[in-house]
Amino acid sequence: MTLVAQPQALHFPQPLALQSGASIAQYDLAYETYGRLNADRSNAVLVCHALNASHHVAGVYEGQPRSEGWWDSMIGPGKPVDTDRFFVIGVNNLGSCFGSTGPMHTNPATGKPWGADFPVVTVEDWVNAQARLVDALGIDQLAAVMGGSLGGMQALSWTLQYPKRVRHAAVIASAPNLNAENIAFNEVARRAIVTDPDFHGGHFYAHGVVPRRGLRIARMIGHITYLSDDVMNEKFGRELRSAVGAAASDYRYTTQEVEFQIESYLRYQGDKFSEYFDANTYLLITRALDYFDPARRFGGNLTKALAAACARFLIVSFSTDWRFSPARSREMVKALLENRRSVSYAEIDAPHGHDAFLLEDPRYLALVRAWFDGIARELSA
Repeated sequence: MTLVAQPQALHFPQPLALQSGASIAQYDLAYETYGRLNADRSNAVLVCHALNASHHVAGVYEGQPRSEGWWDSMIGPGKPVDTDRFFVIGVNNLGSCFGSTGPMHTNPATGKPWGADFPVVTVEDWVNAQARLVDALGIDQLAAVMGGSLGGMQALSWTLQYPKRVRHAAVIASAPNLNAENIAFNEVARRAIVTDPDFHGGHFYAHGVVPRRGLRIARMIGHITYLSDDVMNEKFGRELRSAVGAAASDYRYTTQEVEFQIESYLRYQGDKFSEYFDANTYLLITRALDYFDPARRFGGNLTKALAAACARFLIVSFSTDWRFSPARSREMVKALLENRRSVSYAEIDAPHGHDAFLLEDPRYLALVRAWFDGIARELSA
């Protein structure tokens, strides 16, 4: 059975105070829901998205057969997060470029696009905005909140900001904060964007241009970190575009042309990304990634930071994910166990790198299915 998605939006006229001390006077949040809310409103699952995803989590749009949601392998009728049993909510975060209020939209104070003047947002700000959406849907407590990568950080933050409103949390391919290497990758990508001549200090909308070169490079850098060395070698190796297994004499030794398959692939990914993603949104979201660190207020002590959580956790990592390594997941597991919290942990031996959390690994999907089966049994008890 094909799940048909219906995009929706809610307007919030009341100001939202932000962690930075600024506030946003009013805003819209784009979202989608799948399945039905049960009579006691206890079966809701909130799905938090990662950097370049959106509220379109599952299903397809009417008349658009190639419009599957970004986690369609995970969510839907009969899937691990079964929409015949759960009411699933996908929400687009504040500052994104897929329908929720962001830098591309009009600043009511000026009548012009926000651009670089859009306030800095954090993971905690997103969670506060999501909580308002959940309130508007009439839901007091979530059966579960889940997400991968940056989405996993939001799921973790939910358990700390609203501990009584979350019964279960799935934190997948994520970390309690970014290490210096990850922050460095983000900064190089941001510099590629802000030094693009078409960036115009973030106000490129007024000039009718897009900093495509910067976006392409940012995406290429990011994509390299999402894949494992094994996958890149298996998929591309040292193959040339024009001749597989070419002899050394076939090299043109050019500094400009695309010679290797991996070069072609990265340029394709960069070109595609620059067509649909907003440069200011990229800067905002990567900064939110950098800033997230719930242990900061506790002198770096993660155990103390996670003491507020009372949800039951599923934490999943992937063996070849070097951007959010299994060691980072084990830090969370250790801190939760030291607080005597309920934690299920799995490290999936998968070759795909960080992107594994989006792929159809049977062991991974079976694990998540079993965990949600347990939640469904709790609901029916």
